[in-house]
Amino acid sequence: MAAQIIDGKEIARKVRERLIPRVANLQQQGVAPCLAVILVGTDPASVSYVTAKERALAEVGMTSRDIRLPADTTEEALLEHIRDLNGDPAVHGILVQLPLPSHIDEERILMAIDPAKDVDGFHPLSVGNMVLGRKTFLPCTPHGVLVLLRELGIPTKGAHAVVVGRSNIVGRPLANLLSGKDINATVTVCHTGTRDLASFTRQADILIAAVGRPHLITADMVKPGAVVIDVGVNRVEDPQSKKGYRLVGDVDFDAVLQVASYITPVPGGVGPMTIAMLLQNVLEAAESRLGPVCR
Repeated sequence: MAAQIIDGKEIARKVRERLIPRVANLQQQGVAPCLAVILVGTDPASVSYVTAKERALAEVGMTSRDIRLPADTTEEALLEHIRDLNGDPAVHGILVQLPLPSHIDEERILMAIDPAKDVDGFHPLSVGNMVLGRKTFLPCTPHGVLVLLRELGIPTKGAHAVVVGRSNIVGRPLANLLSGKDINATVTVCHTGTRDLASFTRQADILIAAVGRPHLITADMVKPGAVVIDVGVNRVEDPQSKKGYRLVGDVDFDAVLQVASYITPVPGGVGPMTIAMLLQNVLEAAESRLGPVCR
């Protein structure tokens, strides 16, 4: 029997719907939750991501401040924009779209964001609080994965979760969150230095691929009945597509579909959840720091 395909769009829609009355409650108090989005350059993928985020904000009644800067913007000029936004009480969250041009130090930029407005959950203070189990803004993609598992009623206590990938944005925080007392999974982290990757992935009750290599996970690497979450988004050439490419995940979807119990598609799986959790973080930032209406 083929796996159940996880509809990330539908679950994300439900999450967004639950935010709407909370947004309306703030608006009744004269507060419009506001996210400032900074985009440096015109990378097509980044432009697409930013547009999707701003559209989602509007759909739940939140506002955005769109700051588009040329690719040759200096690091100091970008830092000045962040300082202004940090001090603006009408802005509740700040998002700098990554990647940045190579002449800009991403770490320095992320460090400059006020942790109280760090709705991406990338600041070291946010990361530290997450590791310690304190209330903080969780990184959006890992949090979205957890919400997917929860909404589907997939048991995690005592489950063996294998995370393939160790990035600071997805792999590492996911491993930390999955091993927390509220999720209570036993976690194995695999990466490019792992020998015999398949010997680990075949043990997984929950297998999460987040390494950025198209179709890395094949059917023979998956335990029958496993839950497979594909975080990867990769462009592969496709002459039949108008764009000349198509998006695929880190999992060989068609083959693994026949082995797993649940599987996320790419696109339409984890991606919509990432945006939904960003909206939730912006709302929570506004609820904790009431300020004037964003203009």
